[in-house]
Amino acid sequence: MPNVLVIGASRGLGAALVEQYSNGSTVFATSRSQAPESKGSIIYIGGIDVATENAGQVLVSSLKHHSTSILDIVIITAGYFGTESFDQPSWEKELKMYTTSSVAPVFLIHHIVKAGLMGKGSKIILVSSESGSITLRHQSEGGGNYGHHASKAALNMVGKLLSLDLKDENIAVGIVHPGFMRTEMTKSVGFDKFWDDGGAVTPDQAAESLVKFIDGFNMSKTGEYWAPRGPG
Repeated sequence: MPNVLVIGASRGLGAALVEQYSNGSTVFATSRSQAPESKGSIIYIGGIDVATENAGQVLVSSLKHHSTSILDIVIITAGYFGTESFDQPSWEKELKMYTTSSVAPVFLIHHIVKAGLMGKGSKIILVSSESGSITLRHQSEGGGNYGHHASKAALNMVGKLLSLDLKDENIAVGIVHPGFMRTEMTKSVGFDKFWDDGGAVTPDQAAESLVKFIDGFNMSKTGEYWAPRGPG
């Protein structure tokens, strides 16, 4: 039975991925707050705030407490979106977005790999967004939301660098855009008004597509950016 770790599993895509993988896999699911009771093949791990420096160490300690063997798949989907503009930039929000999206993955993966919890054939999936694409950003969409867009662009580079560092370990690293989703996060920043015209999908739909993609993902695709559902 494969071992899957979903970091950021309390809601949205993360929660949907946990449900998808719970049939046939042992799933470790993290959240910042207190974790619900574990059930069946799902083991919940609470108190993992990826925006803190010791999150990787706390996570490894918890995984070892559960006598975890090699993790076959690690998915980092934890995210934070704070709106801002050129007229009203936010230092605090930008720091949190960069830390959550593009700093945390380096330390989380470092601690997991160095603890011997990943091996040959393991897969790392970093959930990014097409919002980090410089090529796809046009005048018609305007500027603003610097931390959101730039932290995703930084995450894409982090994924590429991790793939180079882990190539000799035969650990594949993928960066993915799961699709525009109907989530509390997109609703909280007013993006629900674009749901219909933007073809937004539910987290369950996005998770289903992502699981299928991960199943066929391997070293031949490592270090690359993928959109399993296509752009949008």
